[in-house]
Amino acid sequence: MSVRLFFLAAVLAGILRLHAGAAVPFHRSELIFAPEPWHNHASCVVETRRGDLLVCWFHGSGERKADDVRVEGARLKRGSSTWSPRFLLADTPEYPDCNPCFLIDDRQRLWLFHTTILAHTWESALLKYHRSDAWEGSGAPRWDKEGVVHLSPGPTFAEGVAKALPGLAAAAAASNWNAETRREVDEYLVAMQRHSTNQLYNRLGWMPRAHAAMLGHRMLLPLYHDGFSFSLMGISDDGGNSWQCSTPIIGGGNIQPSLTQRRDGTLVAWMRDNGPPPKRVIASESHDRGATWTPGVDTVLPNPGSGVEAVVLRSGAWVFIGNDTEKGRHSLALWLSEDEGRTWPVVRHLEHAAVDKGSFSYPSLMQSRDGTLHATYSAHNLPGGTSIRHAHFNEAWIRAGD
Repeated sequence: MSVRLFFLAAVLAGILRLHAGAAVPFHRSELIFAPEPWHNHASCVVETRRGDLLVCWFHGSGERKADDVRVEGARLKRGSSTWSPRFLLADTPEYPDCNPCFLIDDRQRLWLFHTTILAHTWESALLKYHRSDAWEGSGAPRWDKEGVVHLSPGPTFAEGVAKALPGLAAAAAASNWNAETRREVDEYLVAMQRHSTNQLYNRLGWMPRAHAAMLGHRMLLPLYHDGFSFSLMGISDDGGNSWQCSTPIIGGGNIQPSLTQRRDGTLVAWMRDNGPPPKRVIASESHDRGATWTPGVDTVLPNPGSGVEAVVLRSGAWVFIGNDTEKGRHSLALWLSEDEGRTWPVVRHLEHAAVDKGSFSYPSLMQSRDGTLHATYSAHNLPGGTSIRHAHFNEAWIRAGD
């Protein structure tokens, strides 16, 4: 970028920040459907070209061990406060269908990615897709194409694991964990090495969570594996016809990545901490459009082992959403950064309940065409059961802080 273009971009970002700060703060929220005893979890929300919202989640009597689990959805018409009746998006009879996420590609086609659990374990997840070329309107989109996302991590995957293991083992040896945690970590490292060369094991089990992303014409599908307890990117440069794998993102139990991009092109993956304490959001960077990644490292953001998401606003600010605890999902917060995720000085809570009096997790976050933000998240332990909550707010509301 030339000096002149950089200066103009900086001025524009400053104007947008001033405009955001001058706006009247607002926040409102509602449940997408009445609370019920069924399990409803892991939502993802996108906006149509008309300004309507479309959200997906999985629903059933459980998760990976419940064969009635399916992917459902609902729509919110622009200007309305009432969500449509729920509709079916994906269901494999007699198998659990879990962990859906959306992508709108560079041709404005809608993609739904999700997993079908073959053997009631997360490691047996089969990654699937559905694509709709015309998905505006009402009710469920008509799927024009669907199938399996075939992933073959290849020899670089095992090489990446082998390269990371000595550092992980050294960190475990230097830790002050108790004997039980140390033993569990040692067993996990041995299993990681063994599974990394097993083609059946490393080709299954990859699951989405946060939004997939477009980088020019490149599709980036953030994925994680509960058996390996680390992440990688599915990459397609031919419109989703074929997929390659990035190098693995390996750290202290980093899963469920969400992607942001800095002005210099650096991609940052923000991940849930699925490992031993201290419990922190884990981050990794890519400097080659998602092909290779740095080791996952702890950030200052707390995480109790729960999903997160981050977005880059048109003002230039970054917003992060997640549980702001190291234990429990009773508190859900938004953080705002002015320096591309290096510091997060502004915090605003969406939910803050007493421990065991509410559970709010697995958020999905997006900025709509009008500049406002929408979040959907699981709302559990409600009177009557569970639901998915939608919150609508603006940048000014976040900046006002708690």
